[in-house]
Amino acid sequence: MTTSIIDVSRQFFEEILLPILRRDFPMETAQTAFGVFGYGSEVMGMDDEYSSDHHWGIRVNAVMPDALYQASGHRIAQAVIPHLPESYRGYDVRAGFLGGSGLSITGLESYLKATIGIDHTPASYVDWLGAPEEDIIHIVNGEVWLDESGRFSAIRAAFQAYYPEPVRLRRIAHWCRYFSGMGSYALKRAILRNNEYYATITFSRSVRWAVQLCFMLEKQYYPYDKWTYAFFRRLPRLYAPMAPLVDEAVRLSTSWERKLELLNHMADVIDHFLVEDGVIQPHPKFAEHPSSGYRLLEHAYAEILHQLPADLRAIVPVWEQVHWESNHSQYVAGLDMATWDGLLNLRPAV
Repeated sequence: MTTSIIDVSRQFFEEILLPILRRDFPMETAQTAFGVFGYGSEVMGMDDEYSSDHHWGIRVNAVMPDALYQASGHRIAQAVIPHLPESYRGYDVRAGFLGGSGLSITGLESYLKATIGIDHTPASYVDWLGAPEEDIIHIVNGEVWLDESGRFSAIRAAFQAYYPEPVRLRRIAHWCRYFSGMGSYALKRAILRNNEYYATITFSRSVRWAVQLCFMLEKQYYPYDKWTYAFFRRLPRLYAPMAPLVDEAVRLSTSWERKLELLNHMADVIDHFLVEDGVIQPHPKFAEHPSSGYRLLEHAYAEILHQLPADLRAIVPVWEQVHWESNHSQYVAGLDMATWDGLLNLRPAV
């Protein structure tokens, strides 16, 4: 696509929607942040010819304080509909998932809890480590066009500054532990036992952890899996040395023994940058063990843990979209089956 739906949506907001909101709901508009943010490939600038088969169309996301949303949110969304055109610049305003208005309003605190598990800017290491990294993306991505109260923009700015360093180090340690102890070590054992089922599972997870570690070393949030590689390409330091290893490793034609060797090379690259960045101290070259493999990054895991405050060591980072899945389950349970099947593009076979 040559024109992003974000650009078209901003024009729609400024030309059509905002004048209506300022005229009919001036107080509510002053307390609401408007833009395109949250979920969807288009919000990340990754919309393409495949994006338009579901949840597609003009979109304006809005967040206002929960109390205001409960009092006025639904009323505002419905009140603007009679004043809107059927289409705008070739896009059907009634399409998509925004109730036929192009406008999706939700409560700010509820949106934050559904995304990162808390309803405020992180105030502690526990808050930071409880927010799935994949979903922090949904706080900082996209664009905010109007936020007169500044509430949402302040939260975005806090996250855009990236993790406090002790939190980043705790996350790096955790990923080092998993890549090495539940990744390359586990693949070594699976190969020795000729267990291709386990080899497939542990290899895939290992490559994922390796790429995610690259983002942490670059101090950039990684997105959810579908777009991780696209953003991986943009990393200024680690993409160049890691990409050839990742690309060869994921080929179906690459043997299990070679895949393990490539994971070991990935560990060497990550270890090199951990030393170069001063996260860990220089150390001698270690040898691969014949049955345990090359558990190099667990050396870094332990060294980092030793540096951390005692109360941070035992906190396990949340690293899947658990808060979003809870919200999504409630959303799906509120739809009838025909609507849900339609969103899935499930139609009776001819």
